[in-house]
Amino acid sequence: MRKVGLFVKKDAKACRKADEFEAWLRARKVEVVRKTSSVPSLRTCAEDSSCAPPDLFCVFVLGGDGTFLSAVRWIGNSAIPVLGVKFGEVGFLAETVEENLIKAAENILHEKYAISLRMRLDVKLIRKDEEFVHDTVLNDVVINRGALARLANIETYINDHYLTTYRADGLIVATPTGSTAYSLAAGGPVIHPEVPGIIMTPICPFTLTNRPLIVPNAARIKIRLEKGSSDIMLTFDGQQGLEISDRDTILVQKGSHPLNMITIPGKHYYDVLKAKLRWSGGRV
Repeated sequence: MRKVGLFVKKDAKACRKADEFEAWLRARKVEVVRKTSSVPSLRTCAEDSSCAPPDLFCVFVLGGDGTFLSAVRWIGNSAIPVLGVKFGEVGFLAETVEENLIKAAENILHEKYAISLRMRLDVKLIRKDEEFVHDTVLNDVVINRGALARLANIETYINDHYLTTYRADGLIVATPTGSTAYSLAAGGPVIHPEVPGIIMTPICPFTLTNRPLIVPNAARIKIRLEKGSSDIMLTFDGQQGLEISDRDTILVQKGSHPLNMITIPGKHYYDVLKAKLRWSGGRV
């Protein structure tokens, strides 16, 4: 018997559809492991022991991009394929919509689908010379000042070579998948998911010549806060986070476990961009 995951947004409409879909799956002798998304919180990954069973055939995600990111964190570094089903407002990470769910599921159960490998970032927080947090993100890791903090002074190194000290509201380090998320809102570029790079986007930099930078995906990024920094947060995919200080060193590099994202034949990345970003009159 096949076993699939069903990760559902905490929303009445999504839950009703999930009930119908779960019944449909069970009628076809498919075991279902269901989980409801939780609200993002200020906690480290080590405090969240929930993880997906490693023997899942795939995971269906019913929700928006936030729900999809939560589901990716749920499966961790496993190679379980994931399909996003749009129930949110934007849905850059969704591959299909509610109306086409059953048709997509039939194809997936008959193994008629393709996989798009999406790079993830490996993030380590070193505190007092010890690894304090080790996490993986699909979209981005963000250093952000609090509401009452002054501009953050963020020392940045590439492969141990000093790059610059960003004086800004924060810094986003993003994957190509995450280029259409927070980084885009902060003025970063759109990068096709197959382009092997890492994006560094300052948030409202004090020096206007501090522009977004794309580095090779083999780069190792090291980040520190200048002495006296306070009220600064480090967040992982906007789902979890913690407060950091000048005692901490953040190390970011390409992860060794890409996400296996299920793709639907005939759907093109550029069409999604045109629709979501309203290019040439397209609608969201």
